[in-house]
Amino acid sequence: MEKTIHYYCFSNEELRFFKQFKKPNDIQQFLNAIEYNSEYVTNSPRKVLQYKKANCFEGAIFAAAALRMLGFKPLIVDMMSENDDDHVIAVFKYDNFYGAVAKSNTKLLRYREPVYKTLRELVMSYFDFYFNILGEMSLRSYSNPVNLCKFDKYNWMTTEEDLEFIGDYLYRIKHHKILNKKQIKSLNNADKDIVDLCFSSSVKKGLYKPDRK
Repeated sequence: MEKTIHYYCFSNEELRFFKQFKKPNDIQQFLNAIEYNSEYVTNSPRKVLQYKKANCFEGAIFAAAALRMLGFKPLIVDMMSENDDDHVIAVFKYDNFYGAVAKSNTKLLRYREPVYKTLRELVMSYFDFYFNILGEMSLRSYSNPVNLCKFDKYNWMTTEEDLEFIGDYLYRIKHHKILNKKQIKSLNNADKDIVDLCFSSSVKKGLYKPDRK
């Protein structure tokens, strides 16, 4: 848990809003309730509060800021895919176990309870539900947790500027592969019923359009 939290950058009204979050799942419920942002933009947590909408990346950054208010480190993890969108989650540790908060345009790539001993275990909990609209299993690798404190000098929690530079940083850092070539070649498509459920309430404009093989 963080010893110092930079509250000064938020207004009193914004701080009152954050105080409604008593635990990580409260943050998840907020992200579930707001609109999915299909625009190619990365707004700060302040602007997410203002617009009441977020994409996957914005949701992870917002969750990291909100988790920071609860005393956790503001950590995000990037999951890279093949023929699909990447996914970013905010991670936290409770009683030395990993959990996650996430915004997604699908139903199954969101919250994870803090029951995973390792980061890889946490990431693999997403594997069976990480597929494109064709049902192709697409998760391929993940990054180490990135502490957003490293971007405090850019006022990432409240800036009016686009946070695309954080995405650029995630793209450059090392990612751990989770499959070898033989495993990738042998992958089956996800069950159609699960695919239909997963995308049943998605914002169509925000869905990745995969190449058909």
